[in-house]
Amino acid sequence: MKAFKTNTINDNALTEKLKSLNILDKDIKESFIHSGGKGGQNVNKVATCVQLIHAPSGIIIKCSRTRQQGLNRYWAYFILAQKIEGLATAKKVEKRHVSEKERRTNRKRSMRSKQRMLEDKKHQANKKNQRRDIE
Repeated sequence: MKAFKTNTINDNALTEKLKSLNILDKDIKESFIHSGGKGGQNVNKVATCVQLIHAPSGIIIKCSRTRQQGLNRYWAYFILAQKIEGLATAKKVEKRHVSEKERRTNRKRSMRSKQRMLEDKKHQANKKNQRRDIE
């Protein structure tokens, strides 16, 4: 992983998180662009905004929280890790919902619900028989 210029303890934690999520350097295209907005001359002259493009997922992150390129880079990677982690958990949840739904549809009905269903069918049959023309 690329080293971050923030020199904080969180750098190692972020690097470990990126490794655990299988986010590789070769999958990320990193570019630096002019930020704009508050910050005066600094943001107009220096490319402090960081743009990350994660090719496998198609996620694009632009970060210009601070006036420092190193911190913006750190935050961009942090946001990317959060989004990819969110996608992974959403897939797990969706998979669990599908398996739960399949389990519910395939389970046997209780005796009481079977009786209720048969009673309803008989009731409908009786109503239809009463509608028939008498010859």
